[in-house]
Amino acid sequence: MPMRTSGRVSRTGSRPVGSGWRRRAARLLARAQAVHRRAEIRFPVVTHLADRMVSVNIFDTATRLAAQCFLAAVPLLFVFAAYAPPVVRDQLIRSLRAVFGLTGPADAQLQQLMQPQGESLRQTTGVIGGLMVLISATAVSRAVQRLCRRAWEIPRAGTRLVPWRWVAWLALWLVALILQGALHDGFGLGAWLGLPVTFAAQTGLWWWTQHLLLDGRIGWKPLLPGALITAFALTALTVTAKLYMPRALNRALAGYGSLGSVFVLLSWLIVICLAATLSICCGAVLAQEPALAGPLGSPPPCRDRETRTP
Repeated sequence: MPMRTSGRVSRTGSRPVGSGWRRRAARLLARAQAVHRRAEIRFPVVTHLADRMVSVNIFDTATRLAAQCFLAAVPLLFVFAAYAPPVVRDQLIRSLRAVFGLTGPADAQLQQLMQPQGESLRQTTGVIGGLMVLISATAVSRAVQRLCRRAWEIPRAGTRLVPWRWVAWLALWLVALILQGALHDGFGLGAWLGLPVTFAAQTGLWWWTQHLLLDGRIGWKPLLPGALITAFALTALTVTAKLYMPRALNRALAGYGSLGSVFVLLSWLIVICLAATLSICCGAVLAQEPALAGPLGSPPPCRDRETRTP
């Protein structure tokens, strides 16, 4: 008896391949969206902050910013120390020693890097080389500008190309770094005054940083929460640095030489940049919440701009 298989269609054959998985994925997506909507109603600040951190891509941004600081800003620091007057160079060394609490081999290496090579470094780099180092160091300014722009959801075309702002930010950064030693010591009066003075200086630095690199598109008052949060986080890290960095650097130098100190310094830069990235994002989200947006005059977040667009 001939088999009649040509006219039969199996139940499984009548369904498209993978349709079950697509339906399950669609149900899971709808369920996740429903959970997100409920969480946004109950915990709006938390969900808005999570969405902002995803859009900023905080870990990638912080890692790139740390790499730019290490590859561009640190060479600028050495060139600046080579050309700076001895009084300024000595103050810079004291500031770095005070910020990181350097002792022992780490302090000796800092002295070696900053002082004996000054004349040879000037002869090696020259004026043109120094200018090239300065131009390459503006990559740090551009990285911080991208961070502020993404935190405040400003499109790329929303900030004009103004190179003098990058150089001005680097100059302020150098001045702030030179004064760190005096600030941490409370101008000779002790840590009881040094901590509030450092916090106030960090607040002013990051308040002005956001306003400068955002080309003034955001008013001063909306930028204040981010400056306060960033100043608090970085001031707390300066206290932690004195407890962690001297031991870590001395162990790395003893075990791996100068290469070990490079890894320790880069790891600490990543921590600092991650704290700054999180703080600026938190400040932008808080400033755009309804409770603060009115008094501060903050611009609406991107989600509200899209709903208002006809």
